[in-house]
Amino acid sequence: MDLTNNLKVGQVVKSRAGRDSGRAFLIYEIIDEQFVLVVDGDLRKLNNPKKKNVKHLIVYNTVFPDFKKNEGDTSKFNDAYVRRILEPFNKKSV
Repeated sequence: MDLTNNLKVGQVVKSRAGRDSGRAFLIYEIIDEQFVLVVDGDLRKLNNPKKKNVKHLIVYNTVFPDFKKNEGDTSKFNDAYVRRILEPFNKKSV
């Protein structure tokens, strides 16, 4: 069973199931042992993250440790920045 024990906020993941299959996301928040909130800066912006089951995710080793939830701080992470850092993970291989 896949659990969130080895996941971190700011880690890059890719959806393997659902209508967003193949799309890269950043983990925005860890809810419990099975669910996380993810954002991509495009369809799922920082103010409207998507709840995903961990077993529907492909986990990458890339982590952006500076990424934190925007709670009134002036973080460099906004939707445009999230899109930019996820761009290499969304490239289609021909």
